[in-house]
Amino acid sequence: MLIRAGYDIAFSTDYPTPLLLLLNVHPSREDDLRSEQIMRSEPPVPIHHYQDGFGNVCSRVTAPAGGLRLHAEFTIEDSGLPDEVAPDARQVSVAELPDDVLVFLLGSRYCETDRLSDIAWSLFGDIPPGWARVQAIVDYTHERIRFDYQQARSTRTAFEAFHERVGVCRDFAHLAIALCRCMNIPARYCTGYLGDIGVPPVDDPMDFSAWFDVYLGGRWYTFDARHNKPRIGRILMARGRDATDVAISTSFGRASLIRFDVTTYEELENGASQSASQPQPLA
Repeated sequence: MLIRAGYDIAFSTDYPTPLLLLLNVHPSREDDLRSEQIMRSEPPVPIHHYQDGFGNVCSRVTAPAGGLRLHAEFTIEDSGLPDEVAPDARQVSVAELPDDVLVFLLGSRYCETDRLSDIAWSLFGDIPPGWARVQAIVDYTHERIRFDYQQARSTRTAFEAFHERVGVCRDFAHLAIALCRCMNIPARYCTGYLGDIGVPPVDDPMDFSAWFDVYLGGRWYTFDARHNKPRIGRILMARGRDATDVAISTSFGRASLIRFDVTTYEELENGASQSASQPQPLA
């Protein structure tokens, strides 16, 4: 299937302000692109791209005084298959893990394994290791947290989400990641596009979505604690230890987000769209 996706965001600034952005499709999906993903700016400013230590494509710009608009739109080919389910995938012992996977066992800014370890072992210690244990963590997180876009808070950690029992997709991901790491299961945070493809469309404004990967049986598998079901049409942008590593935008000075539109939908052969979400600007 073909998926049409893109973003249109704008910042208000009082003086020139450097920005660090993670808005490009992840290099692992670049071969699937069927049109260029070109980041355009208004007014035109130099944009420098580089690849970070996690393999994500980052963009550096300086928003001029008065603000900056950034937008892009592209078509990407997707298998149309839902997230893979592998109930027999085994948990890999820490001693057998590849060196580059070990970092995803450690606590991080939003995933406080030290504060959740006793809780995790009391909840999941009796569940067989492997896929069953991960699914139990996802089920628990899905039931534990109530989704509420109005309750979004950029500083909420996994431990706080556990106690507050409310949040958005990043909070679901952070709690599930932290609980997996507590059980010696490597888990990494992912962000990208996830449209209403293969599910009933909703009227909520679209946003970039957060999910996570776990390392089982010698490879990574996708899990989604917010939706808790295999989904179609994920377009990965970035992955890291937690939201710190893959923030959509980081400003080095005051930059107010005044517009945030995201779209992703299946593009049919006649050019029509299916399961499209039409977001509204913030201001």
